[in-house]
Amino acid sequence: MANNYHQLYIQCVFAVKYRNAVIDKSWRPQLMAVLGNLINETGCHNLIVNGVEDHVHCFFRLLPNLEISDVMQSVKAKSSKWVNESGLLHERFEWQRGFGAFTYSPWDKDMIFNYVKGQEKHHAKQDFKTEYLETLQKHEVEFDENYIFEELI
Repeated sequence: MANNYHQLYIQCVFAVKYRNAVIDKSWRPQLMAVLGNLINETGCHNLIVNGVEDHVHCFFRLLPNLEISDVMQSVKAKSSKWVNESGLLHERFEWQRGFGAFTYSPWDKDMIFNYVKGQEKHHAKQDFKTEYLETLQKHEVEFDENYIFEELI
């Protein structure tokens, strides 16, 4: 082929460290905008970012020359720094290590966009841990439930 053609839709999900519910509604929209801009800075194309007090969903088009882990490392590090430098919390803000990444076809794009958009409504009915475990199972991801989330001991 003379050219490269691609359309890679990715949804990444990651939580606040220890799943602490610290993303306040008063500054949540700013954080979502920062996350979306950081995704765009990598060269990817942000479609939507949304979340609730303890986790975030990012839905974007990935460039084929980038690794999802590099994109997420940059986005999570820079957004943590933004939260901390903005003085939004009295304690240090950190994302949990790791993330979930799931691929979708162009036919699923609108459904996933609307799902991410409706996070607050969705989580009024289902908690994050249940949702995340169901998503892993639906996507046939092998996992050990003992290592899904970092927990305070």
